[in-house]
Amino acid sequence: MLEVSNLSAGYDAKAVVLDVSVNVREGEAVAIIGSNGAGKTTLLRAICGLLPVSSGNVQYAGTSITNLAVHEIARSGIAFVPAQRHLFPEMTVAENLALGAFPHRPDPDQHALVLDLFPRLAERRHQAAGTMSGGEQQMLAVGRALMANPQLLILDEPTTGLAPRLAAQAYESLAALRGQGMTILVAEQQVPLVLGIADRGYVLENGEIQLEGLASDLRGNPTVQRAYLGVV
Repeated sequence: MLEVSNLSAGYDAKAVVLDVSVNVREGEAVAIIGSNGAGKTTLLRAICGLLPVSSGNVQYAGTSITNLAVHEIARSGIAFVPAQRHLFPEMTVAENLALGAFPHRPDPDQHALVLDLFPRLAERRHQAAGTMSGGEQQMLAVGRALMANPQLLILDEPTTGLAPRLAAQAYESLAALRGQGMTILVAEQQVPLVLGIADRGYVLENGEIQLEGLASDLRGNPTVQRAYLGVV
């Protein structure tokens, strides 16, 4: 479904990710793991059109989307949830969800699916987004992305700012989405959580892919264990 080939991108002519290749097949959950500053956010922003690709190619559903406008990439079936969430804090939960379907009218079936996945959003539907807890805001950010009925959901550090219990709850929701067949690409520092739902993963460090493989193989890899899983 998504094929990223030899991608390089960065800021002010300085490469942050260099010659990166990753792929996501339909129905998979794929993890990009790495330490803070490894280039995970840069990679996802380049895939989604928020940052220019200096070299390489991004192909989605058999068509190149390299350096397309953000709205064109979004309308192709890709939804991106940034770490900062970018909710409209003074608008209600219901209003934020409705905006997720723009430029189309909200689909009642998709709306029902989102509220079934996140019952707390139904309880808070008249509440201003900015007054909710961090965990609830993360639910809303994912729910808003799902309102577009995407074929590929891309998430950048979905546990940012969340306490461990709320981070675990966020991944329970992602596991539920995975169980419904959603294709997911997620960048994350919380490696045990993300490898718990992923089929495959890539280790990104210093802007380059260092390791790749099945999630089960990465969990058993001594390098990954020492660097990310706390195994001495």
